[in-house]
Amino acid sequence: MKTKFTSFYVLLFIALNQLFAQDTVRQLPKEWDGLVYGARIMDRFEPIQKNGKLTSNVWGAKGVIPRYVDNGIEDSEWSYWGGNILKDDAGKYHQFVCRWREDSKKGHMEWPNSIVVHAISDKPNGSFKVLETIGKGHNPEAHQLTDGRFFIYVQNGFYLANTLSGSWTYQAFVFDQRQRPIQDHISNCTFAQPEDGSYLMICRGGGIWFSQSGLPPYLQVSQKTIYPPYEGHYEDPVVWRTGYLYHAIVNDWLGRIAYYLISPDGINWKLEPGTAYAPGIAKYEDGTLEDWYKFERIKIYQDKYGRAILANFAVIDTIKQSDMGSDNHSSKNIAIPLTVERFITLLNPQKIDESTTKIQLKIQAEEGFNPQKDIDLKSLRFGAPEKANYGKGCQIIATEKSGSDLILIFDGKNNGFTNDDFTGKLIGKTKKGKLIFGYAKLPWIDYKMQALSAKYPELLNHGKNLKIEMEVQNFGQVNSAPSPVKIEYLKDGVYTLLCTGKVPELALFAKTTVVFNAKKIADINTPVEIKVTIDQENQKPAVLSGAVIIR
Repeated sequence: MKTKFTSFYVLLFIALNQLFAQDTVRQLPKEWDGLVYGARIMDRFEPIQKNGKLTSNVWGAKGVIPRYVDNGIEDSEWSYWGGNILKDDAGKYHQFVCRWREDSKKGHMEWPNSIVVHAISDKPNGSFKVLETIGKGHNPEAHQLTDGRFFIYVQNGFYLANTLSGSWTYQAFVFDQRQRPIQDHISNCTFAQPEDGSYLMICRGGGIWFSQSGLPPYLQVSQKTIYPPYEGHYEDPVVWRTGYLYHAIVNDWLGRIAYYLISPDGINWKLEPGTAYAPGIAKYEDGTLEDWYKFERIKIYQDKYGRAILANFAVIDTIKQSDMGSDNHSSKNIAIPLTVERFITLLNPQKIDESTTKIQLKIQAEEGFNPQKDIDLKSLRFGAPEKANYGKGCQIIATEKSGSDLILIFDGKNNGFTNDDFTGKLIGKTKKGKLIFGYAKLPWIDYKMQALSAKYPELLNHGKNLKIEMEVQNFGQVNSAPSPVKIEYLKDGVYTLLCTGKVPELALFAKTTVVFNAKKIADINTPVEIKVTIDQENQKPAVLSGAVIIR
């Protein structure tokens, strides 16, 4: 009996451990083998700045004690989660973060009842002090709209105010799927502003959405997730734009590993290899580690040029279900500085390919960085990211001074550029061993692109003929050119041409209904698998596929 009794509790323990598991070991992709220092986003995390006084008189597991509690925001009464930072014209930093009572009976699981607060600090890394309570909501992300108003997204809703000091009004969030499937959940949304002042949004499931004003409704453009094709429980996306390039990070919360993607248009994304972040990134200059159990809800703070210079995380010191009310565990927001991307300009006016013999790149001087003195020139590699990330890009053969800037001249061999590349990448080190990296705009690519997106066509039988009506909208950065479109249907397992035509020129966010005529292919109420392809010059075609019913 004793053996059976013991076995029962062992099995129960295993079952409960699996039920409440908060991590699993992920096998890293084999193609990541051989990455050089600087290839990963994780290589850009710099030591945490010591802020305030180091103390052990604070909540937390052994791994996070002692610590500088003035980094980010925390206190003994509240558990904090999420939140991003905005800087005002007076130089103050405003963080919009959510929290719930630490002594709540449910502990961390009280998060569905969290409230959003507005905190303020003289420095981007804190400490932040709560200024006001905004209202109910979880996972806030704040932005200033083109019209000057301030917008705070929360799950299922948003707050709006004319100024950072309020007053804030709450409204429900409206999503327009445009007949597309929802990828996982519409929550944990994150936003970036394209050049025309509109807003791009990525939801938790990795779907892409747009709004011309930045306010709901947001319209879905993607048909499938942008996330990596690896096993994972993905959430917590963050998106930001630096000039011509979009960046996104998404977290696999169960694997406790995050991934990094880049895009020229916010719609078509490319995975960059290497871990974006994982536990172990919160370190001080002396090597002391704040060993937080989980890093979630990453937010990016950008400088006036749009460069990512600080990452904010929600961190917790234990498994979420182990954080109970009035115990020694809790969560907070922390700030970790990032290595600043350097300004680099590709000087080759012609398209670079395997026949290019020399590549010239200008790297710009700025406060605290003298490229003529600071760079370990032999460490530099430049080329397509697929090459530079593995240390196989072009090697430097000469330099020239250009005022306070420096022109780097590379041997063109092994540049690796193909028609699929939309940026160049520089990786290297300073003479002190610090990381240098930068992304270069490719002069032969026009980054201001149209982005046509169709709804499913309506197929209407009229005797022996078929009338086809289809709505198309332009979500790009420029007026669209007249664009060829074809509609195919699945017949005997093969896509067969149904009709062709052109989508007329469309202004930004304008839409139209294009009409086609074809021969009857089936009776009324028959489901048909169709594929719509809109060709767009010098960019990927817009494709939509799925089943429609003939009416």
